[in-house]
Amino acid sequence: MNRVATFLLSILALIAVVLFTNSFFIVDEPHQAIITQFGKPVRTTISRPGVHFKVPVIQRAHFFDKRFLEWDGSPNQVPTKDKRFIWVDMYARWRITDPLLFFQRVHDERGAQSRLDDILDGETRNAIAKHDLVELIRSTNRTSLTDEEAGAVDDTSGLAPITYGREKITRSILEVAAPRIKELGIELLDLRFKRINYVDEVQNKIFERMVSERKRIAEKYRSEGEGEASKILGDKERELKSIQSEAYKTAQEIIGKADSEATAIYAEAYNRNSDTREFYRFLKTMETYQTTLSEKDWLILSTKSDFFEYLQKLQGR
Repeated sequence: MNRVATFLLSILALIAVVLFTNSFFIVDEPHQAIITQFGKPVRTTISRPGVHFKVPVIQRAHFFDKRFLEWDGSPNQVPTKDKRFIWVDMYARWRITDPLLFFQRVHDERGAQSRLDDILDGETRNAIAKHDLVELIRSTNRTSLTDEEAGAVDDTSGLAPITYGREKITRSILEVAAPRIKELGIELLDLRFKRINYVDEVQNKIFERMVSERKRIAEKYRSEGEGEASKILGDKERELKSIQSEAYKTAQEIIGKADSEATAIYAEAYNRNSDTREFYRFLKTMETYQTTLSEKDWLILSTKSDFFEYLQKLQGR
């Protein structure tokens, strides 16, 4: 009898411990909670950290994160207004603002992620389908280096100006999606494009066009460089000829001046007296003999020739 009583008391004590420990729960700082009874919410949101109590067994605590949560969309192939097929990858940040409504509509974070996929992907498709590709890849109308290079070759080669831009399109998606998401007890904090890219079929053609455009610009610069090189070489040759002409002119002036001075000196020396003139004539004749005659030359001269005069005098001596 004592054993049975001891066993029953042990069972009752165990049940009491289980009921006691099940009658309170702890809410951490980054969490909030609601209490349900048989699956239905019975208390308002508990957001204050600390120990809280509930009816054991029949009531249950559900915890939800108060921090910013991440939504990472899946890449989707989407057509633009100008019929360009692109891959679009989005991401967003959200948080649970109404845990009770959140629990009633999506139950948990997995259900929330599924509903966010439906809403955000759909609104993204709608927004992209209303705009050309250039509106999605640009945020401002600033002139890029590529535009300047292309414009230098062809004024129509640059990107067309935009009206909206990626930032405004992103804000428009956020404004349309936020009210729908708020009905789930969720606040949509931000939405961004993670990546925009062409599909594989179009991407190869784009790369080929980019390579062709780079080659065209390179040929343009190469042609301009060759033109500048030819101009520099032409200027160099012209300046060189001008310098040579000026130098030749100066040299001839110097030579003429020197010849004039030499002639004056010769004339002065020649006109001093008869002996000097005779000696001068003799030296010049000897120089003429030396420059015009060699050992193998034969001359037939008249005795009255000036050329023969000194030879005759030398023979007479």
